[in-house]
Amino acid sequence: MNFSLPHIPERTTQPRNNGVTMMMDKGLSLTEAENFIQASGHLTDIVKFGFGTAYVTNNLEEKIKLYRSAGLRPYFGGTLFEAFHARGRFEDYLRLLDKYDLDLAEISDGSIILNHDEKLELIQRMAKTRTVLSEVGSKDSGILISPGRWIKMMSSELEAGSWKVIAEGREAGNVGVFRPNGTAHTMLINKIIAKVKPEDILWEAPQKNQQVWFVKLFGANVNLGNIAPNEIIPLECLRLGLRGDTFFDFLPADYALRLKQVDSDDPDDEEEA
Repeated sequence: MNFSLPHIPERTTQPRNNGVTMMMDKGLSLTEAENFIQASGHLTDIVKFGFGTAYVTNNLEEKIKLYRSAGLRPYFGGTLFEAFHARGRFEDYLRLLDKYDLDLAEISDGSIILNHDEKLELIQRMAKTRTVLSEVGSKDSGILISPGRWIKMMSSELEAGSWKVIAEGREAGNVGVFRPNGTAHTMLINKIIAKVKPEDILWEAPQKNQQVWFVKLFGANVNLGNIAPNEIIPLECLRLGLRGDTFFDFLPADYALRLKQVDSDDPDDEEEA
């Protein structure tokens, strides 16, 4: 950091296993990717080529090399895996990962119906040669999954070899662990974390209010994903209490209380009133 400041929460160091930030690349140019790395690469851990964008992105190989040279781990979004699997081309998908030398891969079933036992077998197979992220939850808001099933799927996928399980929120943050209006499905999340370690979950949280909610619940080192390129630095400020939404969360209780008391005693407030 550029200077020292007391009462800043301790962040895990890279390469991180906890406190991971995943940036969602939905089509950055090479120049934009370079600019992103210069500005925010030091605060980013993994980069997802969102949904099927890898199929149409220019200079894909060069961009992957660019991210990797900066110490970031790029991977293809789960929807691309589903597109291959739905066409009976899973072996081709594995060859694609090898072609681009990607050591991180996602297995999901947010758009397709995939037998869960088969999903577990695919996770086990892929985990032998690369790090696997598996996503739980549907992208269809009409498909409701009980808390018990969320827990069972997450637990079994971690046991099968997933590094992290991704809690579906979609790029808009309005399905899965979120209600249609974007607020967190508190009851569902509380039931999940009672059985699954929070550090094993990567929460898709594209909206600021969602990021604030998770930081307040889990602290600075919560795993968050689907973060827009220009939101990486603002997110880090939320993690560190350097933004109004989490300003008092990491200050000592007596210090925060004193500051709030001073503010309430300000005579200027009475004059303005």
